[in-house]
This record gives sequence, structure tokens and C-alpha cells, in this order.
Amino acid sequence: MNELVHQHTTLDESDLEWLHLLVSEWQLLSDLSFADLVLWVPTRDGTRYVSVAQMRPNTGPTSYQDDMVGHLVPRGRRPMLDAALDEGRIVREGDPEWREEVPVRVESIPVRREGRVLGVIARNTNLLTVRTPSRLELTYLQSASDLAQMIAAGAFPFANQQLDMDALPRVGDGLIRLDAEGVVQYASPNALSAYHRMGLAADLVGHHLGRTTAELAPSRGPVDEALEKVASGWAPREFEIEAPGGVIQFRAIPLKPKGTRIGSLVLLRDVTELRRRERELITKDATIREIHHRVKNNLQTVAALLRLQARRIGSERGRAALEEAVRRVGSIAIVHETLSQNLDERVEFDEIADRVLAMVAEISPGKVTGRRTGRFGILDAEVATPLAMVLTEVLQNALEHGFREGDTGTVEVTAVRGGTTKEARLLVTVQDDGVGLPEDFDPHTAGNLGLHIVRTLVEGELGGTFDMVTAPDGGARVILDVPVAMDK
Repeated sequence: MNELVHQHTTLDESDLEWLHLLVSEWQLLSDLSFADLVLWVPTRDGTRYVSVAQMRPNTGPTSYQDDMVGHLVPRGRRPMLDAALDEGRIVREGDPEWREEVPVRVESIPVRREGRVLGVIARNTNLLTVRTPSRLELTYLQSASDLAQMIAAGAFPFANQQLDMDALPRVGDGLIRLDAEGVVQYASPNALSAYHRMGLAADLVGHHLGRTTAELAPSRGPVDEALEKVASGWAPREFEIEAPGGVIQFRAIPLKPKGTRIGSLVLLRDVTELRRRERELITKDATIREIHHRVKNNLQTVAALLRLQARRIGSERGRAALEEAVRRVGSIAIVHETLSQNLDERVEFDEIADRVLAMVAEISPGKVTGRRTGRFGILDAEVATPLAMVLTEVLQNALEHGFREGDTGTVEVTAVRGGTTKEARLLVTVQDDGVGLPEDFDPHTAGNLGLHIVRTLVEGELGGTFDMVTAPDGGARVILDVPVAMDK
């Protein structure tokens, strides 16, 4: 819609925002009318109309088999559009049109904002299945007529109301029509079922909806008076009531077709099962985070025990081996600590990489600094845990074997994500400016435990590749290439 409006019309951004608000709401009008809606806006030169949006009803057959968005119609071809735009009134006169042997009743509703008519809604009703309307259909049609008059007067949609329309009740979920005093004139079967679930034993028609709702809702003291007023439809509101029998979601829409409130529409939906599932998911997420938190605590306890054992052992090689184990356990604990703070099994790995880099730098025999460039991004937990261990081993190896006591230098970790939508990859390079690699060094056969861990994790668990070469300016360079999910 943005592209069509900017390309063909003179409407400004505030007008476009109003059209977006209308389009977000007009499924309600379409369902109440049992009709298709097409929004036509006059072009910049005033000689044509362009259709910028379309809506089909959920409550009846469509009048358009094809998509109308983007069509251009010369002014004069559809006189009802011209009359609605020029005169600013709803135009209903005219005989039904025949489209592919289907009779269609066409009406034109001007879309007004701050006294200006921005465009026209063509309301098209398929008459092929016309029959004697039921009480429900009559209520729908009357409500649709009231809303159409409000659109023509610029009173609907309601300004400054940010709504998630996908999460709100629709016409078919349950509808109640109130008079100006808040007394129920009509309640659809679904609406009545929702109130029965809340504990109502009688019919709704003839009862004051606000008082009835307040009586059924759990007692909330002074709030009951506000609930009674909101449920009476005095203002556009969305709210939920959690009664012992279930959870009901409401939306109140005041009807003011001629500027004065004549009644209200109340849409409602039984969301008991939906809220139950949401609570189960929240409980599940909390349980998973608690598990990660406890795993982190247990790993930190193991690391503390290993440190204690390292202090008591007399052998230098034994002490060094235990300290390496402490760092390996610590890298896994960092991942679980991050997971314990998230709502899903994905982590922002840049923070983990920085913490691993700081942890390993503590063992530097000289004044070696570490830095990270690039971005790892968000990784799944099954990738983050082995990658954290790999990064720990590679950094530890670079600091221990690339620098001697008193040396100064730098270890740089670079991360680049790339690839296609089908196969994204993460390229990680760890480069130091230390003494470099021995001439006969082969990283794929070296017996060092740390490198063996790296090979096993990268090639076996991550499904990637690992290489270790001499850097062009001296020192060593480790290259890791692993497949990852797309960074969202």
C-alpha cells in the first residue's frame, strides 16, 4: 500500500497512517457486512482511482476471485465512486452488478479524515446466496451500517489506538450488541457460550452487560465499578476477565454513526485453553533456565574443587593439567550462565567470546593483549557449547606456546558470518604475533591434548573444518569454518 500511495497519489504520511489504521480494522466491517471491501484512492491528476487494499469476508462468499490491489480505474467508469468522493456520503443506489454470472450489490463509503475525503471503500456483497436473514445476520448488517457511517464521518477507526488485531476477538468468535444504556439487545451463540463458561445461568438479552460481567468476575473491590463501565461499551477498550470457569477476552466498540452514541458492539473470545498453554510455556521456559543455572553452579563447584586440588598437588605438570581442566569447565559454565538468562536455547556468542578471551588471557606468560573483531552473532546452544570449548583451547594454545615469559604481543579473534540462505557459515580466525609454528608442525596429527579436543569438536560435533598455519607476518593462525543457522 505504501508504494501505491506514494507512486499514484498526493496523500501525505499522516494520511497514509490513517489508511493503515483503517485497513488494520476493516476485517470487522467486512465480516459484519458479509462483503468484500476494496479501498480506492484518487490519483495525483484526479483522472483515475487506484485500488490500494482489499479485504475478503470470513462470514460469506467473496465477490472477487482475483486480487484487485494495484488496479487503475478511470474516473467516470464507476459513478458511485465519483459520487461518494465528491459528495462525501455513502452511496447505495443502483442495481446489482453481474460479475461472472454472480449478482453483486455495490456500495461506496467515503473515507474521511479531519474533514477531508481521502478515498472510497467499495463494499461488494455477493447476492448469489441471498435468503431471509436471521437475527444474527440482521444484527451484523445493522452494526456494519453504523460502522460505515462512522468511517464516512471520520469517527472510525479510533485514533491513537495501537492494537494487535491478530490477538483480538473477531466477529465469529462472539458478538454482543448493546443499546445506549448498556443493555444487551442481541448475543450470538458463541458469546452466550462464553458467558455460560463464566458462570451465567440465564440468557443475556435484556440484562445490563456491565453489571452482569462485574458480578461474574472475581471480586476486585473498587475496580468492579470500572469493569462495569468498560463492559458497558462506553469507550473503545480491550480487556480480559479470568473467572473460575475460564478466561474471556473482550473488545468494546462504541457505535456513534451520527456523532451520538447509540450503543456498542462487544466482541469476545474464550481464550481459556490459549492462556493455559501460555502458562505451560512460561513454566517450561522457567524450568529450562533454572536447569541451566544449576548446571552452571555445579560446573563452578567442579572448577573450584579442581583449583583446590591443583594447589595441593606437588607436580608442576599435574598442576598445569588441572588448571587447563578448570578453564575447560569454566568455558562451558559461561555458556550455561548465558542460557540461564535467555528465553530460548540461543545465545549471543559475542559476549561469551569476550569472556573466554578474558579468562584465558589470565594465563598469559607475558604482557599479551587480546581483542575481538567481527561478530559471532546469535548461535544455538548445541553450537555455542562446543565452540566455546574450541575457542578456549585455541586461545590457551596460542598464549602458552606462542609467547615466552616477558614477551609482549597480541592475540586477535576475528569472526565473520556469511553464506547463503540455505547454508550459512561462521568463519573464525585466531591469530597471534608470537614465535610461530615449528617447521615440521602438522595440526592434523599433533598429539597435543588441546588440539585433539579442537579437532574432535570442530570436525565431529560441529561438522566444520580446522586448520593451523603460519601467519604471513609471523606467528600462528588458526582457521575454523563451521556451519551455523541464519542469524535472525
